[in-house]
Amino acid sequence: MAELKEKLFSEFPPISAEEWMAKITADLKGAPFEKKLVWRTSEGFNVNPFYRAEDIEGMKTTSSLPGEFPYVRGTKKDNDWKVRQNIDVTDFKAANKKALDLLQKGITSLGFHFKGDDVNPQNMATLLEGIYPEAVELNFKTCNNKAGALIGILGDYLKAKGADLSKCFGSVSYNPFKKPLVKGCEADNWVEKASAVLEESRAIPRYKVFAVDACLLNDAGAYITQELGYALAWGNEILAKLTEAGFPADEVAKKIKFNVGISANYFMEIAKFRAARWLWAEIVAAYNPKCRHEDCPNNKPDGMCRCACKMVIQAQTSNWNMTLYDAHVNLLRTQTEAMSAAIAGVDSITIAPFDETYETPDEFSERIARNQQLLLKEECHFDKVADPSAGSYYIEVLTHSLADVAWKLFLEVEEKGGFYAAVKSGEVQNAVNASSTARKKAVATRREILLGTNQFPNFTEVAAGRIKNGENCGCGCGCKGENAIPALDFSRGASEFESLRLATEKSGKTPKVFMLTIGNLAMRLARSQFSSNFFGCAGYKIIDNLGFETVEAGVDAAVKAGANIIVLCSSDDEYTEFAPAAYKALNGRAEFVVAGAPATMDDLKAQGITEFINVKSNVLETLKAFNEKLGIK
Repeated sequence: MAELKEKLFSEFPPISAEEWMAKITADLKGAPFEKKLVWRTSEGFNVNPFYRAEDIEGMKTTSSLPGEFPYVRGTKKDNDWKVRQNIDVTDFKAANKKALDLLQKGITSLGFHFKGDDVNPQNMATLLEGIYPEAVELNFKTCNNKAGALIGILGDYLKAKGADLSKCFGSVSYNPFKKPLVKGCEADNWVEKASAVLEESRAIPRYKVFAVDACLLNDAGAYITQELGYALAWGNEILAKLTEAGFPADEVAKKIKFNVGISANYFMEIAKFRAARWLWAEIVAAYNPKCRHEDCPNNKPDGMCRCACKMVIQAQTSNWNMTLYDAHVNLLRTQTEAMSAAIAGVDSITIAPFDETYETPDEFSERIARNQQLLLKEECHFDKVADPSAGSYYIEVLTHSLADVAWKLFLEVEEKGGFYAAVKSGEVQNAVNASSTARKKAVATRREILLGTNQFPNFTEVAAGRIKNGENCGCGCGCKGENAIPALDFSRGASEFESLRLATEKSGKTPKVFMLTIGNLAMRLARSQFSSNFFGCAGYKIIDNLGFETVEAGVDAAVKAGANIIVLCSSDDEYTEFAPAAYKALNGRAEFVVAGAPATMDDLKAQGITEFINVKSNVLETLKAFNEKLGIK
């Protein structure tokens, strides 16, 4: 059978890239290849419509193995990852009970978040009662000023319990740059504080204590290359300053954990994590960290601590593209995000519950979030194959392209004095906020789709009554006096659309939009559907129709239905006759809109018809203008 297959394939001659291009060029019939088929990404590089084996020849990423430096294919030889769930702790006894329950439901990594005022030995003992620290990853997050104290308390607790410290693992999050990024305040004496944290952490050797929270950049709307480039600069800032302070490079590097967001760009995210490991390994290697264990198999032949070059990644689903309306679509978003992180070989994953944007997640939504990961393991077997994307021409090229752009950004930041200098000047925040603004414009014009929000909304859905969480304002609250530097804007991609629709709900008015369908059957149906989705994004009531014999009949029916907006849906050719007739028959009794961008638009505008909606419209700005006209604020 094998021989037959070999003979079969040998009958097909190899096709060169030139022959493929000739065929594609012929099929394009004169249309330019670069414009029609080459995708210019927001990340700053081009993506071709096809790749071949010669495109990845000589690439470093194709010659290494999983678990081998520079770790592009993973830091381990398997693809198992920790399933993490975070617990916001207010009642320590209740949190302990919940943690014990979660450990019976597939969770292998726990994250505890609590206030700095609650950091004390009694609360730690209550929280960890019955939990075996050698068997589960434990992660703690509290006020930065209390991180050192928390580390000391944790170390004392583990020793008192007789735990084997060489087997206890997890993290205590100390993020020196959270305050300037989130609150717009300077990070005073951060090197001195970080040094104290590092010294304290020697009591718990396998705990990471420095958090590179690149997820903050992701949640603020950063492009993938920005998140990656700034994360590398962030990690290098910690590494550089603490080695200058006298700490060994291997010790500092092993104490850093990267908390990274996952956006919806599926293949690009797989490539991002691969590129991240690769570039971080090269950065750490430049410090020439020395291995302290002669028997370590990973330090040959030069004695370098290659284990210190491993990037430890906690991946979490993005908040930026979560939505309030049609919230169950969030399940689809987070599932594909988790898939890309799992395929890329991260160390642990947190999936946000689908309802997190508007309320404290309940037992049901948390269970679903857990099961999303368990399905990837138990039914899809994503943990069984290390780096399954290896060798894919497309992903290998993406890995190199992302690495190239992110590395250039990293070097730019270093040339300007390093990450904290860029944060202190506001350069990082301004760049990320500008990206968020650009992405929101793409959402407003439907070049970036948020299903259920700016495209295909649920016309009858109402959401104001279920909002129990206040939005994260991102205004820098918590600082004393004026903010010295800009802060990141954490408003989501859907925030403006949601504000628009919530305004409609809360106004007590429900504008009616009447589809005056007439003429060409195919065009009127297509434009009626387009217009219904368009105005449905503002929460307006849509009145669709099968069609009218005359525009006068359509206008009469619309007025009788109490329509506030009438949308004429027909073909471009027929608008020359139908639009003026309908506009005249309406006589100002409602807003009049033409669906499409007919060649006669200027002539129609000269007759007083000013409102047109089409695929090039800014949906958000158009709907804001209609809300204002209709008295909705």
